[in-house]
Amino acid sequence: MVTYLKKLLLLTGTVLTCISVYCQDLNHYFKPGQIWPDTRGRHINAHGGGIIYYNNTYYWFGEYRLPRYDKDKSHYGVSCYSSKDLLNWKYEGLALKVIDDTASQLNPGCIIERPKVIYNNKTRKFVMWFHHELKGEGYKAALTGVALSDNITGPYKYIRSLRPNAGVWPVNFPEEYRNAKVKESDLKNGSEEWKRAVREGMFVRRDFAGGQMSRDMTLFVDKDGKAYHVHASEENMTLQFSELTDDYLDFTGRYIRVLPGDSNEAPAIFYARGRYFMFASGTTGWKPNAARLYSSKKFFGEWKLIGNPCRGTEDENKTTFNSQSTMILPIQGKKNAFIYMGDRWNPDNLADSRHIWLPVEWENGYPVIKWYPNWNMNNLK
Repeated sequence: MVTYLKKLLLLTGTVLTCISVYCQDLNHYFKPGQIWPDTRGRHINAHGGGIIYYNNTYYWFGEYRLPRYDKDKSHYGVSCYSSKDLLNWKYEGLALKVIDDTASQLNPGCIIERPKVIYNNKTRKFVMWFHHELKGEGYKAALTGVALSDNITGPYKYIRSLRPNAGVWPVNFPEEYRNAKVKESDLKNGSEEWKRAVREGMFVRRDFAGGQMSRDMTLFVDKDGKAYHVHASEENMTLQFSELTDDYLDFTGRYIRVLPGDSNEAPAIFYARGRYFMFASGTTGWKPNAARLYSSKKFFGEWKLIGNPCRGTEDENKTTFNSQSTMILPIQGKKNAFIYMGDRWNPDNLADSRHIWLPVEWENGYPVIKWYPNWNMNNLK
């Protein structure tokens, strides 16, 4: 009888272990806007993020926003999750942590947003860039930070933060713009003269010596391995596309202004069907607005507005299904298959911001997104 009970207890323990560790409820569908539990059962805390595919695994990096149960700002940084199927994610910890040292710019209380990681085949290092604002200064600094790691999950070593391209003119900046004398103080903010001055590089000239502003940003690695840093600049009025050095740790000084004066942020770039595409949003803070789709034949070429890529109700189209773009994710093994990654921001509780993932579909040769309350990889064609 004792032997039987021992066997029963052993079997029961094995079953309970299976239920708690191996046989927990798995995610079988993407459910945009709902709580997305990781393998611990906690909502995935990786906002404004990006994904890299490495060694047959997807790694998701994002803003780790402090949950209400955790008020310790030293726990703030960039989170990392791993997954084989894009549905079920294991928390790998903080890949980049704030530095509890007042001498560091990356100290607790600073702002870290939109982290992206790319792998450098030459150096065999993983490089992370992110939008960085200094503690207590709001969004005044407009810096971009860079960190480096030998391992994809980290820890990443913080190197520095800077404003890009100090003392360098954009490649597509006319000579007459360089010598213009008009200043912001001479104009009424928002007037037609002010808007024209912005398009003609008023803020480029203002920030020439110290470097160009860098807020919402993303990274893009082209087919030839050349990497680019794309950032909202010039008081969020213009996007700038900046070439990175071969080790991906600095700027070469070669950059262009894209869509000057059009007020774009949240850029998400991908290449498909022989063209470059970019999803972006307007500049309305935490409130969602209508997405914008742009396209170009060359990365450093002329980007043209295609229109709103959303195909929903009038209200859904006005708010991009109540989300803001962060990345267009290419799917391994499926040609021209992509997922729109967006954030549904909750400024009152950023850790509870929801993930809006939707399949990218094609209409007359251009990418579009439609609303699906639940969907799986079979929707990707």
